[in-house]
Amino acid sequence: MINPKDFIERLRKEGVEFFAGVPDSLLKNLCAYITDSIARENNIIAANEGGAVALAAGYHLATGKTGCVYMQNSGEGNAVNPLLSLMDADVYKMPLLLVIGWRGEPGVHDEPQHVKQGKVTLSLLETMGIQYAVLDENWETQTDEALRVISETNGIYALIVRKGTFEEYQLQNQMASDWELGREEAIKIVVDKLREDDIVVSTTGMISRELFEYREAKGQGHAHDFLTVGSMGHASQIALGIALQKQKRRVVVFDGDGALLMHMGGMAIIGDYNPTNLVHIVFNNGAHDSVGGQPTVGQKIDVEALAKAVGYADVISVDSQMSLMCAMNHVNCAVIDGVSLINVNVHKGNRKDLGRPTTTPIENKEALMKELCK
Repeated sequence: MINPKDFIERLRKEGVEFFAGVPDSLLKNLCAYITDSIARENNIIAANEGGAVALAAGYHLATGKTGCVYMQNSGEGNAVNPLLSLMDADVYKMPLLLVIGWRGEPGVHDEPQHVKQGKVTLSLLETMGIQYAVLDENWETQTDEALRVISETNGIYALIVRKGTFEEYQLQNQMASDWELGREEAIKIVVDKLREDDIVVSTTGMISRELFEYREAKGQGHAHDFLTVGSMGHASQIALGIALQKQKRRVVVFDGDGALLMHMGGMAIIGDYNPTNLVHIVFNNGAHDSVGGQPTVGQKIDVEALAKAVGYADVISVDSQMSLMCAMNHVNCAVIDGVSLINVNVHKGNRKDLGRPTTTPIENKEALMKELCK
């Protein structure tokens, strides 16, 4: 395995001193070391991977140097546009080092949302004309070669990271979190306050897992839930699509702050349509909790003011059991002329024995569609 410090210090020695990206579970040890050792202005945890590429472009324009962008391979989709229409040799021809976590690598067991992306990770890079190497015990030689190619071609090179590539490193620069509520506790409160015919669209990561387990514990089944196990940041738009077509059913979004930030423009579309049968709940812990606890700006921004600015009709922020129960009673009983948002401030962390959905994505989809046809 590679020591994260050795890897980053080798990059810095060769002049790569700027990092941007979205954390990934395969890169969590590397990302933790970057957070602890790189100045904040040179390590930007971006809203999404495309934004990270653009940040590296801005860094290059200002300094003439090469930046490093880290991401999970699912983030390649977000990054394709700026990689091809900004950085590519046929456009601006700007240098970039990519470090990509290979979820869903063929032959390695992983969650269903990663399988397809894992199959096409390398071929997608090839299609874009991006040279790459899969990091192994020869990582020093591979890294030197990557930087040589970037320097000589002013181009892009990707280093692919398999599971277990980096040694353990614990994040030291932890953000304090003093909120009373935990996310799983908050989800239970909300589920207990849902109406019998409510439809829930939950975002990727811990939120969908915690929702699934609580439904199991209550013996409720899962036909009312769409578990968005992939497509981070798109749960609210899935919910809007359902809400506009099924106006007699209330649709409740279980969102996270990292997911909300990733495609925040979706809130403006929701606010414009302003459906009365949509409730947007953000479980906000200011962290990418499922991939190592790297910080987001979720608790630094005014989510309430943002929602109001884009047209949400009713906005509440809560941080305790009682205030959350009151907020749910409010959205259940009040006559609200449009979409509601509840920003739930929760602390970081999750159960170590938290399971994963036991139904397949297709089974989940078919059960929900059958429910929506009633």
